[in-house]
Amino acid sequence: MSTLQVLMLLLALSVALHIGCAAAFTAWCGGTRPALALLVGASATGTACALYLTALGAYRG
Repeated sequence: MSTLQVLMLLLALSVALHIGCAAAFTAWCGGTRPALALLVGASATGTACALYLTALGAYRG
């Protein structure tokens, strides 16, 4: 992997993690239990990362 590819992967993971933390915090402040808020955040993280990497693959392909 080139340096640019590693940096793009780190950017994707960072953005996905920030989106997941924001979703979990929003769900928790909305009144859900902490375990459910964690699941909401994890699913938002996975979705954001998958969308970013899919878009990157379609752009490169």
